[in-house]
Amino acid sequence: MLDMLRKLIGQPAKPAAAPAPAPNSLRQGSIPPPRAPSYDSGLVPALKNDHQELVALFEQIGRTYEARRFHEIPALLTAFKTRLEAHLLTENVRFYNYVESTLRDDAENLSLIRDFRREMNTIARGVIDFVKKYQAQGDTEGLMHGFLADYRTVGGLLVQRIQREEGNLYPLYMPT
Repeated sequence: MLDMLRKLIGQPAKPAAAPAPAPNSLRQGSIPPPRAPSYDSGLVPALKNDHQELVALFEQIGRTYEARRFHEIPALLTAFKTRLEAHLLTENVRFYNYVESTLRDDAENLSLIRDFRREMNTIARGVIDFVKKYQAQGDTEGLMHGFLADYRTVGGLLVQRIQREEGNLYPLYMPT
């Protein structure tokens, strides 16, 4: 497929790569186990900074609503959602994986962390659902009905999540 594309745009085809070894020719145990995530002293400060940015964006959405500049809200919601998803990805890949790895031999705390992670993901889903609901609203009527109540509810969820993460969860992120 790539060779056809290269030919089409005038590049020479690459020589064929050596064939991969047959699956049964790999020795058992030759694939190393997955590496545990490593500690990053800058991760928690970066996550807290994300929280400040998310709160500032969320507050800007509220001020924009109060100023009745409804046409600006979908773009602000998109910016907020993009920033939130990047934060959640970092948390899930770097923070939770590390903490779960360091607590793998502590069944009680590992269970607690996993419960916390599920709870935080539920809260995040609620925030994302709010954003999606109003992101597509291009009309003033759609934003005037229900937006403020939903905004306040989601704001409460967001504050709850941030307080719990920073107060209860982030202190568990320590070097091993």
